[in-house]
Amino acid sequence: MVPKTDFPPIRACLFDMDGLLLDTEDLYTLCVNLILEKYQRPSLPWSVKARLQGRPGPAANKLFHEWAQLPISPEQYIKELYTLQAEHFPTTQPLPGVPELLAHLGRTRYWDLPQSQKQATSAPPPQRVHIALATSSHAANFRLKTAHLSELFSVFPTARRVLGDDTRIAPGRGKPLPDIFLLALQTINDSLPAGERPIAPEECLVFEDSVPGVEAGRRAGMRVVWCPHPMLKKEVTGREPEVLAGRTGEAGEVDLHQLGEVGDGWAEYMPTLVGFPYEKYGIVVPPKEVEEEAGMVEGGVIADGEVVQVVETETK
Repeated sequence: MVPKTDFPPIRACLFDMDGLLLDTEDLYTLCVNLILEKYQRPSLPWSVKARLQGRPGPAANKLFHEWAQLPISPEQYIKELYTLQAEHFPTTQPLPGVPELLAHLGRTRYWDLPQSQKQATSAPPPQRVHIALATSSHAANFRLKTAHLSELFSVFPTARRVLGDDTRIAPGRGKPLPDIFLLALQTINDSLPAGERPIAPEECLVFEDSVPGVEAGRRAGMRVVWCPHPMLKKEVTGREPEVLAGRTGEAGEVDLHQLGEVGDGWAEYMPTLVGFPYEKYGIVVPPKEVEEEAGMVEGGVIADGEVVQVVETETK
């Protein structure tokens, strides 16, 4: 198949959280393995973990218990797991490249200012990129993982955070089904400034680390950046084209026309988010002089209408 190349510029970026923005995957594994060790069960292999990633809690727990065969009830397992997570999740940190990526996307809001457009030299004029969060983590776990990272997550307006227990997502409709990403796009379109054209799915870029998450993004009709844990990448070696097309069968029997085609150009693998290629996706990050002319705080981004600071880790 000849890959599609004539995509419109990206106007919205939708982010998964666990294993994509935050280094939670190894913490999840640690907590699970501590329980498995306690009950003399083998450690969680990546062949199983790969199937759990990205899914809503109930679906992931069902798959886990079918494999683990623990001598305790699912309720007792959840109780012990949450105790361990409450201890370890507050230590989460952003993965490499994440603070810079979120800060740069946040700065694209400067293009909305009339004086900023005077600085633009590209045609058509650059535009703001809206962002939203689409995570399978429930509210309680979300707070555990992010309370100490409020500045990092301030770029996601509260109304544009879709969590795993959002009542607008019907039970059983989590990833790899597309509902969470379609809802995240809806939260953006519902809050666009007056006069701004609604964003279409093909103008969205989904950032995912999990295989079910990639399938969800593809089934939503969106472009996808797949940035997996190195061990997941190793686990699916040789199947990468099917992963990028959303054709690994994670959702079971589905309408194949809702998925992508191998090599269609809608999805891309990236080993890290460091040095993200904005230009490839039609994203223009405002230069410093635009920020200065706009009277903004250097190194800040705008979130919920206010200027906030984001800690950047790049070498100055």
